[in-house]
Amino acid sequence: MQGKIVKGIAGFYYVHTADNNRYECKAKGVFRKDGRKPLVGDNVELEILDPEKHLGNIRKLLPRTSELIRPAVANVDQALVIFSIVKPQPNLNLLDRFLIMMEQQGIPSIICFNKMDIDEEGAGQRYEEIYRNCGYRTLQVSARAWARSAEGAESSMEELLALLKGKTTTVAGPSGVGKSSLINCLQHNKVMETGVISTKIERGKHTTRHSELIAISEDTYILDTPGFSSLSLFDMEKEELASFFPELVREEQYCKFAGCSHIQEPVCGVRDAVAEGHISRERYENYCLLYEELKNINPYKGKIAISKKKGKEEK
Repeated sequence: MQGKIVKGIAGFYYVHTADNNRYECKAKGVFRKDGRKPLVGDNVELEILDPEKHLGNIRKLLPRTSELIRPAVANVDQALVIFSIVKPQPNLNLLDRFLIMMEQQGIPSIICFNKMDIDEEGAGQRYEEIYRNCGYRTLQVSARAWARSAEGAESSMEELLALLKGKTTTVAGPSGVGKSSLINCLQHNKVMETGVISTKIERGKHTTRHSELIAISEDTYILDTPGFSSLSLFDMEKEELASFFPELVREEQYCKFAGCSHIQEPVCGVRDAVAEGHISRERYENYCLLYEELKNINPYKGKIAISKKKGKEEK
């Protein structure tokens, strides 16, 4: 029998199968011997030890299509990053950090702005335009309005469900943006369709302490991850940063100098585009802040490497 690991805790793996059952499994010792560790999201072959108690063993890990480091999960197709429009206002610097982190791992992102029902000033439209102009798929929703079956909420949630259908999506966002409420709505949609609530879904109402895959329909999973309040950029040189801003890549052909940092060089196509309104000033300012952060992580990195090499030669 085949299934997908939806949760892993303390050496136990919970595997969801096509017949909508969940089995508590242990991984065979051969995986430890080979230095392989099952991950949430792995497709596996399992043997059933006790059908009534839903116990089994994982016999084989099937080939992975992707593997994320943060969070540690396999076979993710896309990321859904959720920020609120108001209460709290979105931290766009944090959003940009998350988008970069997903780009580094080759995972496309969908940006979902929640709480459109209390967006009295229409700020959500401006946020959508900023990121749509960068090439990202964006949408606005209201989990609270959807839960109340309020007029106008259905179409945006149907659009979101269509984007998730047939895929495994990691869902992330800072605390307080309504991530748990939105996920509960997506689960509620499953309950409405099947008419049965699974007794094996053991989830807290508002707090996520570990990563867990949730089956919301056939072949459609969402990965609920703990909320984040900060993200650091690692494994990147400052010169690489611009390549993770699609709108900067689009304009750098007009820069006079190859390898332009877009910070202070003369005749910079990127800075001209910012001045003309073709690139969001918020995004550009975030780029500058992140560039300085990367610059200051190890400002002597190159000098240290040269010094070590020179020292070896002298010996």
